[in-house]
Amino acid sequence: MMLRTAGRWLLGPASGVEAAPAAALAAAAARRGYHERVVDHYNNPRNVGSFDKDDADVGTGIVGAPACGDVMKLQIRVDEGSGRIVDARFKTSGCGSAIASSSVASEWVKGKQMEEVGELRTREIAKHLSLPPVKLHCSMLAEDAIKAAVKDYEAKKGKLVKADE
Repeated sequence: MMLRTAGRWLLGPASGVEAAPAAALAAAAARRGYHERVVDHYNNPRNVGSFDKDDADVGTGIVGAPACGDVMKLQIRVDEGSGRIVDARFKTSGCGSAIASSSVASEWVKGKQMEEVGELRTREIAKHLSLPPVKLHCSMLAEDAIKAAVKDYEAKKGKLVKADE
């Protein structure tokens, strides 16, 4: 019976049997210990992509966790006049928790002032996604990526100011 059900999920509609409903997939994810928000951000990641890293209004943060192999690139586009982050993009190679953490971080930074994003903390992302302790490093990577993107943007602005003098 269990093998038949798994086969239906794998084979899908082309096999003449029903694909797994979303509720069943969410239930399976819950049994694995992932919260529905992690599954949602993994299946439907927001803001995937990248900007040109050489644009003056773009800050890029690339961080990784050698222990698990997760690598995260988060980019922010800043409106120079207001200092507000107007857009964000990410690319992450890693587990579902790392992808979900990147997706959440990219959503949360949009519309915020540069000073505000420095206040975003690991525990906020982890709490929102209900990450288990073994996956807390994923939310730490997201925080580190945000900080690295802000630092990169500020370094670019510093170089531009020196070039104008």
